[in-house]
Amino acid sequence: MFAPEGPTVRELAVQALSSVERGYDLLAPKFDVTPFRTPDAVLDAVTEAIRPLGPFQDGLDLCCGTGAGMDVLAQVCRGRITGVDFSMGMLTQARASRQSTGRPAAPATGAGPLAPAPAHTEWVRGDARALPFGAVFDLVVSFGAFGHFLPRERPRLFDQVRQVLRPGGRFVFPIAELPAPSSPAAWMLLAFDVVMRVRNAVWRPPFVMYYRTFRPDRVRGELTAAGFDVTLHALPALGSRADGSPRCGMIVATRRGGR
Repeated sequence: MFAPEGPTVRELAVQALSSVERGYDLLAPKFDVTPFRTPDAVLDAVTEAIRPLGPFQDGLDLCCGTGAGMDVLAQVCRGRITGVDFSMGMLTQARASRQSTGRPAAPATGAGPLAPAPAHTEWVRGDARALPFGAVFDLVVSFGAFGHFLPRERPRLFDQVRQVLRPGGRFVFPIAELPAPSSPAAWMLLAFDVVMRVRNAVWRPPFVMYYRTFRPDRVRGELTAAGFDVTLHALPALGSRADGSPRCGMIVATRRGGR
């Protein structure tokens, strides 16, 4: 499951018994060689599906982690691209990885907005539930972060995204239907959910990561209530189920006009 250069069992145990923020600070140096990093195939499929929706000027990667989604924004946005995350460790790693791949980056210092790097890139330490921006973005993307938000937090999260988008701006992210209840994948998700709930019942601080709570039908309704017009785009490049339906889709939530 993990590459040899990935985290050890002991490191994972320490991270799992930490807060979400501290856990990701610890995991950051090895995050990109774990299964938790969004696969390139997903990033590529989303990039190609976004292109016809543009052009876009300014973009935001919500809960950017080590910056995989920033590479998507760099391909579809002509202006400034911004990554926001509450883990300074992940932001530091994102910056370092951009330096090693030829994308210049500024050093990480302190909390709040960080000095923008060349190529119209900036990294901001902030909470997705209280975004430190006005309505300055045309596109917001997010990859693999929604399991860290409890269902009761999502209306506030989606409202924050709406507030940082210009009217007509798009909020885009990949989403998959939950596996059939009788499938091995469904049992694995259930087991993981149970383990996390037991851990959080007996240990503080909590570590929120519940994959089964992000249901496409419910999420679409929450986005509509938050002021978005919502469509679902298939991502056929990511394969099909036995019945021929796509394994993964892409939510495109367009902010309605007005304040």
